[in-house]
Amino acid sequence: MGVGHDGSVELNGFLAAAEELLAVPSTADRPAELRRAVELVLDFVGPGFQVAWFESSGVPSALVHHGPERRDFRVVLNAHLDVVPAAPEQFQPRRDGDRLYARGAQDMKITALAQALAFRETAATLPYPLALQLVADEEVGGRDGTRYQLEQGVTGEFVVIGEHSKLDIVADSKGVAHVRLHATGHSGHGAYPWLGDNALLKLGRTIERVTERYPVPVEEAWRTTVNLARIETPNRAFNQIPAEAEAWLDIRFPTEDTDWAGADAERITAHLAAFCEPGVTVAVDHVDPPHHADHDRPEIAHLRDAAREEGYGGEFLYKHGAGDGRFYSARGIPAVAFGVGGHGQHGPHEYAEISTIAPYHRALVDFLHRLAR
Repeated sequence: MGVGHDGSVELNGFLAAAEELLAVPSTADRPAELRRAVELVLDFVGPGFQVAWFESSGVPSALVHHGPERRDFRVVLNAHLDVVPAAPEQFQPRRDGDRLYARGAQDMKITALAQALAFRETAATLPYPLALQLVADEEVGGRDGTRYQLEQGVTGEFVVIGEHSKLDIVADSKGVAHVRLHATGHSGHGAYPWLGDNALLKLGRTIERVTERYPVPVEEAWRTTVNLARIETPNRAFNQIPAEAEAWLDIRFPTEDTDWAGADAERITAHLAAFCEPGVTVAVDHVDPPHHADHDRPEIAHLRDAAREEGYGGEFLYKHGAGDGRFYSARGIPAVAFGVGGHGQHGPHEYAEISTIAPYHRALVDFLHRLAR
């Protein structure tokens, strides 16, 4: 199912398999459905391959390859099968012209299945080891999927992550830091503010300094951004001065920003402390580095040429969101995102462009053969 005698995708059979996969509500709170999504793709790949299962914190993942057992590969095709939550109707796939609507259609179950198809066709005949890496926690950080497999010794010389790109190449993604600012003061009657020390005001002035340094862009910009995600206080009375307050910051940063790229939690804490009012402290929940792959690598040149053979530009895209490529990049392993087209990621009208599926599949197979040559 899925491939014609000439190597082209038999679209109806492929879409039937895709719709079955899209109907699985594989969200983080449904571990059984995460496993079912992985098993469906393994069934699609079919017999004759080695399958290694992994599990971390209850999250399943799998590694598929041909030949004797191994964990080092020339190329790894990485696909995540988890999705963000959605209304029940979004797990009922529907087609409308060139669009296949469903949660996960663009991000990234369609591309995952196309990667599985390319793997099934080529893995047994390529003169180098190829792996298909199926993970199920990218949407919640990727630490129990891609990162865990890397910690268990899985590695590759080049990685293609199937995130949507409409056959462009994502060689750069921002890093992410999640930070809490905690302010303390002392309480008092709201009618006598000079007798208290308002933690919310101190927090607000700190946030103002941070956002002056990192203002919200008015248009897309490849620079560090700060999203104020939450402000809260335990105070519940109009006539009371808040003694405590906390803010959450979601910070995204590119490789080029040396204040952030390469920084650990201690250095980020020191950097943000310079913006803080007295009584405001910084706590870094976690920090992940940006992802970057050398644009001049021969694998990237082959991938771009394969995309252009299909009539697509194969241009470089810069992704503001973090992805699993950062775990490879942190280990010096070049990784790029390369996937089908679509729109509406994480939204109520998410869809994949059906017309990009066959060209994507052909380009991926062409790329794998180009490496062999």
